[in-house]
Amino acid sequence: MTVYLVGAGPGDPDLLTLRAARLLGEADVVVHDRLVGPQVLDMIAPWAERIDVGKDPDGIRTTQDRINELLVDRGRRHETVVRLKGGDPFVFGRGGEEAVALGAAGVAVQVVPGITSAIAGPATAGVPVTHRGLSSAFTVVTAHQDPNGEQDLDWDALARIGSTLVILMGARRAASVRHRLLAAGMAADTPVTIVVSATTPQQRTFRLRLDALGATTVPNPAVIVVGAVAANDVLAAMPDPTPTGPATAAATATATAGPDRSPDTDNRRDHRAAVAALEGVAPWP
Repeated sequence: MTVYLVGAGPGDPDLLTLRAARLLGEADVVVHDRLVGPQVLDMIAPWAERIDVGKDPDGIRTTQDRINELLVDRGRRHETVVRLKGGDPFVFGRGGEEAVALGAAGVAVQVVPGITSAIAGPATAGVPVTHRGLSSAFTVVTAHQDPNGEQDLDWDALARIGSTLVILMGARRAASVRHRLLAAGMAADTPVTIVVSATTPQQRTFRLRLDALGATTVPNPAVIVVGAVAANDVLAAMPDPTPTGPATAAATATATAGPDRSPDTDNRRDHRAAVAALEGVAPWP
């Protein structure tokens, strides 16, 4: 009996790890967050119990204590329980708290890392969080801190460090972030990129200066990138992946040739089926 703390990645189901996909198909129970995409949830086995514990900022909120109780209860009664979290379970996902609670209750726990939106969000907008000559480090922070906690971010230090600053859960506090960074001495014209609903069909990207951050409502969920790299879009100059001209007709003819397809195509298909069998998932076309 094991509870798996599984990262669902930033939203695109193609960015889910193979192990995560396999566990979703095997789980007896899946306890999931609000921001896990519907296509990822569709991968859950039809017999599994689904428990939505998403924390809606404007609606019902499941307390962390209640989530811990659910995980301990289901972990004691079922062979495979998946705690499915957006991004990575240990990046502002309270996965550490849940692992401690499960361990204290004597329930086995394993972690399946996921791709965090702190990196995937900027990447899909063409913003590398590190770039030679611009930034050799990056810092990830949350603008949504525990109001009862004693720790507070040192915004003065964040403004002075000179590296890329990636802010999660900062949509509603964007104006406050702007105020704190400007007050700490960060230049008003520092580039900012906001990536909304990263890696999904709804993704939108906004580019602005620090002194404009929060002047208008920032949609949720958003990743805010502050620093010199935010002025970049390294994907903007990429060629159109759709081929044109005579080569297109040749490629189309080859793709639709049917029985005359090359042996290499069959070899690739057999290889993919073998890999899928090893991972316990359906082979892709």
